[in-house]
Order: sequence, then structure tokens, then C-alpha cells
Amino acid sequence: MDDEVRSLDRFSEQAYQIVSSPRTRTAFDLSKEKVSESDRFGKHEFGQTLLLACRLIEAGVHFVTVRLRPAEFDFDTHSNNFSKLRTLLPPFDRGLSALLGRLSERGRLDSTSLFVTGEFGRTPRVNGGGGRDHWARAMCALLAGGDIRGGRVAGASDETASAPSGDPFSPDDLAASFFRNTGIDPKTEFQTNVGRPVTLVRNGDPIESLFA
Repeated sequence: MDDEVRSLDRFSEQAYQIVSSPRTRTAFDLSKEKVSESDRFGKHEFGQTLLLACRLIEAGVHFVTVRLRPAEFDFDTHSNNFSKLRTLLPPFDRGLSALLGRLSERGRLDSTSLFVTGEFGRTPRVNGGGGRDHWARAMCALLAGGDIRGGRVAGASDETASAPSGDPFSPDDLAASFFRNTGIDPKTEFQTNVGRPVTLVRNGDPIESLFA
């Protein structure tokens, strides 16, 4: 058995140990939470999933992904954008605020890197159905926790939000910032099983204004 296969076996075993540990199984049981804490996140799938994410982090899980399920939170607003956002944004804000609040209160925000993003932006012009379509030239993301300094905006768009103004930040820059915030050098290089070098983030650099 070569070294690459041994590494995969080791990673698989580590993942299984995390998922199957008594501490992690307990974290999945949301009935153990106080009703007030459950209410704080919102009695909907997204809010309760964020609560579960907090519990998993507290149980020692190192990487947690929360996905907005379109059946409940459909931000793909090709029609009726404004009325839909009036329904979507309050529970989203409530859940995200509760997540940040709990991590901070329990002393875990400084050791947690939070990355909130979608796939792309939305068109600056409203279409005939009152919606906004897909737009790749400008978008936004939220980073928090770790060494990220809160309460600031990095980058800017033009007056119509059609494109970045000045020097744009790329998805690679965002990825590099996230890796740096987790203590991983974004220029770390790995070798594939055929000896091909692969860099975590080849072209991007951390956005320094997020950390200054």
C-alpha cells in the first residue's frame, strides 16, 4: 500500500471517529437545547441548522457547512425580488446574528472562521418580472471570526453595482483570505499521487484590509 492510500485511509478514519464519537452524536440532538436558545436561532430549518453547526463546533468538529435549501430559502429571485427578500432576509439575519452571538459568548468566535457567500451576484437592473437574474461581474461575501476585524467593508462597486470600482477582489482572493484566517498558508503546495504539484490558491492573495 503506497503513502497516498495510507493517507486517505487515515483521513477517512479520522472523519469516522469525529462523526461516530459520543460527543458528536450528542451534538446532533437539538432537543437538549434550551427552548429560549432554539427560539433565538429561529424555528425554521436554516435557524436550527445554524444551531446544530454551533453545537458541532462546540463538540470539536473542525469544518461545518450549512447550505440554504431552495425549498425553504430560495434566494434565486428571478421574479418578485423585493417581496421575496422581505420574507427571506429577516429569518436569515436572525439566524446568522444568533450564530455569531453564540460563538462570541462562548469564546469560540476568535478560533472560528466564518465564510458566508453565494455563487454570484444579481443583475443591477430589475427584469420584467420584478426580479434580478444571475450576475458574475460583482457580488459580495461575508467573512467573520478568527483574525478578521469586524465592521468594515473591503472593496467597492460602481454607482450601479454593475462592476467593481478600482482594483477588484477575485474568488481566489476570498479563498486565500479564508485559508489565512484558519491558519493555513494559501500557498501551501501538495503533490498528487502522480507527482503533480497543486497549490491551494495559485493566483489569489489574502485581502489585507480585513485583518489590519
